[in-house]
Amino acid sequence: MADSPNCDLKSLSPLQLFERVTEQGEKVRALKAGKAPKDEIDAAVRMLLSLKLSYKTTTGQDYQAGLPPKDLVLINNGTTKEEDEDLVDPWNVQTSNAKGVDYDKLIVRFGSSKIDTDLINRIERAIGQKPHHFLRRGIFFSHRDMDQVLDAYENKKPFYLYTGRGPSSQAMHVGHLIPFLFTKWLQEVFDVPLVIQLTDDEKYLWKDMTIEKAYEYARENAKDIIACGFDVNKTFIFSDLDYLGTSAGFYKNIVKVQKHVTFNQVKGIFGFTDSDCIGKISFPAIQAAPSFSSSFPQIFNGKENIQCLIPCAIDQDPYFRMTRDVAPRIGQPKPALLHSVFFPALQGAQTKMSASDPNSSIFLTDTAKQIKTKINKHAFSGGRDTIEEHRKYGGNCDVDVSFMYLTFFLEDDDRLEQLKQAYTSGELLTGELKKVLIETMQPLVAAHQERRKQVTDEIVKQFMTPRKLAFEF
Repeated sequence: MADSPNCDLKSLSPLQLFERVTEQGEKVRALKAGKAPKDEIDAAVRMLLSLKLSYKTTTGQDYQAGLPPKDLVLINNGTTKEEDEDLVDPWNVQTSNAKGVDYDKLIVRFGSSKIDTDLINRIERAIGQKPHHFLRRGIFFSHRDMDQVLDAYENKKPFYLYTGRGPSSQAMHVGHLIPFLFTKWLQEVFDVPLVIQLTDDEKYLWKDMTIEKAYEYARENAKDIIACGFDVNKTFIFSDLDYLGTSAGFYKNIVKVQKHVTFNQVKGIFGFTDSDCIGKISFPAIQAAPSFSSSFPQIFNGKENIQCLIPCAIDQDPYFRMTRDVAPRIGQPKPALLHSVFFPALQGAQTKMSASDPNSSIFLTDTAKQIKTKINKHAFSGGRDTIEEHRKYGGNCDVDVSFMYLTFFLEDDDRLEQLKQAYTSGELLTGELKKVLIETMQPLVAAHQERRKQVTDEIVKQFMTPRKLAFEF
């Protein structure tokens, strides 16, 4: 997606245009709030009006905040799909189904494997304890080669974890916690090294921000990640803008990947156009490189054959399909993956949360009052129109956002099942279900905020300094 006012707007999909309008609206509000010069505000407003006109010309609809286009979307090869086809790529997630993305269809489309009961039972046997509720409840639902990782673990062979974060805003929201909470659990039960990539270079290339701002967001996001409880002796967090300039191994792997992927391939995978800057076209190789242990010689003692396991949301899979295709051709093991579902926006599961819309998300900086207000005002309900109808027919947990959020954050399986039965039967009203969610989220966010206060710049520096970790290779 191009970022300059002179970009070719005709090359953008309806959803990309919607996001451009949303971002420009935020920019106008920020300029007005900051009492910027009048000519600067006027220029930003003219750009906003131009974007809205392009949006209407493309979609036939007026732009409405919080309501992405749902009638027709472009997929990566430029062809169109009907309304019931989900759009999932590294930058966009959209579906017309109130229940959210059809993940069974997505598994078939992406060619991954379902995490079934047999695999969950095998994980339980390997670690000797109950699997994480994200696995038990299907929040992590798909995988690539997890069987190979378990084979390696059972044969005392090493592997490592790799996940990441694109720092697009100073404050993260609760949806961003999902891969990190699960990765922390994986690291603890398997006792393996972890690398966390902060793609500040990506955000500079895709977003309307300075390179300094992207780097600042990376360091701020690192504090939230560290506050999840990672062990500094077993975890390396790095900014691409920092690390790429200091690691020959990392850059060599980037170049190897670049040599083995053609422009036609990245256009087909990611939907790049001739109007995209060359930085975007080359970026996938940078996200691929941490999949190879030789990118971190200080951790793995120069060894190149250590397999990587990547927990991530399913929208990041295109990067690693490309990586897995390239890996054998450059003499590297294919990374394995564990895919999570998307964390829904408060307004419903048709899209994932957006950092650019404060009302679509519960942010990790929100106060208890803000959390209560957002849930009560914006959380999409699966309840009936009247109390009488709700008592008679019951609520729909499949579309109710409050119940979806509890599936992620309420760890007690029995309590969750009780709530489901009560809401489905009509015994529990929507307001009462929202109250349970509020009482779950308020202490969770408050506890995170307390931990984050303890994360000093010095602690961030320790995590982000290239070094040997507490493992021998």
